[in-house]
Amino acid sequence: MDMTNEEYGRYVAGKAKKSPVWKDMAWAFLVGGLICAGGQAVRHFCLAKGLEEDVAGGAVSILLIGLAALLTGLGGFDKIAKRAGAGTLVPITGFANAMVSPALEFKHEGWITGTAAKMFTIAGPVLVFGISASVIYGLILVLFGLGG
Repeated sequence: MDMTNEEYGRYVAGKAKKSPVWKDMAWAFLVGGLICAGGQAVRHFCLAKGLEEDVAGGAVSILLIGLAALLTGLGGFDKIAKRAGAGTLVPITGFANAMVSPALEFKHEGWITGTAAKMFTIAGPVLVFGISASVIYGLILVLFGLGG
């Protein structure tokens, strides 16, 4: 059966299931909000226990990254993300998932050429940009005497 690109486009559009956009946005908002509210609760707990603000913030980041990595390894993160979409990907949990998923996918290729090498396929550019931007920002502050 010969079809033009336009005919094929119309055919696919007719067969495609409509996405429930409002429902998806509500789930993303709720799950993302729960993740952030949970992180805030842990931060308040740490502050109540006498940790300094910087240390409490670090503890929350470590906890959220660790939980997201653990859930990714156990297969639970993908189930949550399938329902919540960007709600799981926008907070720091999405970064942890982006680090662990490729590592798990390529673990059969070995520790170095599989897990270690593939772990940074997504996160590598983010890390390089972040480190480079911070160095440039630091140099500008020093050159203009704004660093203190």
